[in-house]
Amino acid sequence: MIGTVIKSTGSWYLVREHETGKLHRCRLRGKFKNQGLKVSNPLAVGDQVEFTVEEQTEGAGVIHHIEPRRNYIIRRSVHKAEHAHIVAANLDLAMLVVTLVSPATSFGFIDRFLVTAEAYSIPVKLIFNKIDLYDADLTEYQEQIRKMYKRTGYDSLRCSAETGEGIAEVDAELDGKVTLLSGHSGVGKSTLINALVPDLDLKTSEISGFSDKGVHTTTFAEMLEVRPGTYLIDTPGIKELGLVDIPPTQLAHFFPEMRALLNQCRYHNCRHLQEPGCAVREAVDAGKIALPRYDSYLSMMNGEDNRH
Repeated sequence: MIGTVIKSTGSWYLVREHETGKLHRCRLRGKFKNQGLKVSNPLAVGDQVEFTVEEQTEGAGVIHHIEPRRNYIIRRSVHKAEHAHIVAANLDLAMLVVTLVSPATSFGFIDRFLVTAEAYSIPVKLIFNKIDLYDADLTEYQEQIRKMYKRTGYDSLRCSAETGEGIAEVDAELDGKVTLLSGHSGVGKSTLINALVPDLDLKTSEISGFSDKGVHTTTFAEMLEVRPGTYLIDTPGIKELGLVDIPPTQLAHFFPEMRALLNQCRYHNCRHLQEPGCAVREAVDAGKIALPRYDSYLSMMNGEDNRH
């Protein structure tokens, strides 16, 4: 039988059978765990799999084949050194939930997510949540950020999961797609999902007043059905987003505004740091490439702390 992994707990997987929609609790046949893949999870939510149901255990199954992934979002594993963790696979869209207050999302985190999605050709929309907390200055600042990313090719939406403002626009973007919802802990993902799919009533947590960081409320990634044909993948809040398998020499390819200039540098192997005749640095100096984006590029090139 063919199905989609809709929840992963690390040892057992919940698989939705394509033909009937029935859910099966499956385990992975052992050989998949020894394929030499440098990932901490051999299977991810969104994976398409072949499985068989064991007659002796009602509804339980064994996964024996994983279909090739169309794309995926990946990050460094926080538990296993030198390993990566696949966040979700086979996505039509990724939504990154961003907040400017309580807590504030850094440009570095946003840009790492965008680079990762760009590397696997996954469209991204930024979702600015908690706009009910904005004053006039923050509203103006958010508009500047929106314009900066719009010039780079990334659209964004504004909403308040608490008041419901902008939720209809977010919901419209989901229609007919498999969408990953991601972001730092505390940006309001669970509250947003409750607003989008009211009958789920996901557990939400208050922001920790001590650190102003979010408290994890989602333990495992899970694909939720918003309506027939429309799915949302909820993921644990990401505290770190280390880049995986992107050599420094290729990093600029995943910044669209830099990629457009790559054949204009004096040297074909230009790293856009201190080299003479660098079209990217000239564009930064001329204000054609936003300084926060270039700062993020430098941070990634230097391998700096990926939480900021």
